[in-house]
Amino acid sequence: MTTPHATPDTERSNRLESLRWKKFPVLDDGFVALVDCMGDDSSVVQAARVSYGEGTRKVSDDRQLIRYLLRHAHTTPFEMAELKFVVRVPMDCWRQWIRHRTASINEYSTRYSLAIDSMQATHDGEWRSQAGSNRQGSDGLLTKLAGHKHTQLEMELQSLARRVYEERLGDGIAREQARKDLPLSTYTEAYWKIDLHNLLHFLALRMDVHAQLEIRRYAETIGQEIVQPLFPLVWEAFLDYRVDAMRLTKLDCGVIQRLATQSGKKGVPASHAAFLAAQHASWANLERSRERDECLQKLITLGLVVASVPAAD
Repeated sequence: MTTPHATPDTERSNRLESLRWKKFPVLDDGFVALVDCMGDDSSVVQAARVSYGEGTRKVSDDRQLIRYLLRHAHTTPFEMAELKFVVRVPMDCWRQWIRHRTASINEYSTRYSLAIDSMQATHDGEWRSQAGSNRQGSDGLLTKLAGHKHTQLEMELQSLARRVYEERLGDGIAREQARKDLPLSTYTEAYWKIDLHNLLHFLALRMDVHAQLEIRRYAETIGQEIVQPLFPLVWEAFLDYRVDAMRLTKLDCGVIQRLATQSGKKGVPASHAAFLAAQHASWANLERSRERDECLQKLITLGLVVASVPAAD
C-alpha cells in the first residue's frame, strides 16, 4: 500500500502539532512554548493579493512577493498571522519584554498565587562588566575568581528573600504584600499573543547584539525554533532585510560619496585619516560622536575603510 504524498496543508499541520506546547529551554529554568499559531507564509501572501484577485500561485512567486513586502516595509499582510506563546522568564527580563505594547498578555499573578519558587542563578563565569561606551550595556566577563564571590552572595540573597517571603505568608501576611521584597531574578510565567509583524519587530530589537543577553536568548529561541519552521519564507526575508541588513543614512551616503571621489587617487580601502577628512561637517568638531562611530563601522564592514586605527603619537 502506497502512502500518498503529504499536501502543503498537511505538512504545515504536522509541523504546527510538533511545536505546540513543546518547551524550549532558555537560561537555567526558563522556557518558551508555542501554544497556537494562526496562519503561515500563505496567509501573508493571501492578504497582500486581496487587491489583485487570484493572481499567481507559484511558490517562487510567493517568495518574491513576501520579500518585496518586507523589503518595502508593507506591514498589514504580516499582521494577518498570529502566534500565542507561554513563557517562563525572570522578572527583570520580563520588564523589558512588556515594553512591546502591541501584544496581548496575561501574566501569572503573585497576588492570587504563590510566587514561583525559582530564581535565575548566575554562575561564576557569567558576571559581565559594565560597558564604558554604553550605559545600558555590558562588555566582557569578570574572571571566574571574581565572579565566584558574587555568585555566593546571590545565592545567599535569593535564599534569604524566599525564606522571608514564606515566613510572611506563614504569619498570615497577604500575598500581595508578602511578595514585595522578592528579587527581580524570580521567574514569572505569562501567555503572550502577538501578530507576526509586531513579533518580527520584537525579534529585530531583541536579537540585536545591543540587547541584554538574557532577553536575546529568548528572542533567538522564538525566532529560530518557532518562527523559522512555521514561516520559512518570511524568516528568510526577515534575516536578509532586517537582521543581516545594514541601514545607510543620508549622512553615511555623503561620506561614501566623498570617499569614492578620493579613492580614484588613493584606492580602497581608505585610511582612517581619509575617513575623518570625508566625515560629515556636523561631526568634525566633536571629540566623541556615536553617529560617526556607527558610520565608520558600516564602512569597515563594507571594506571601504581599513579596520585598524593608527596609534596616537
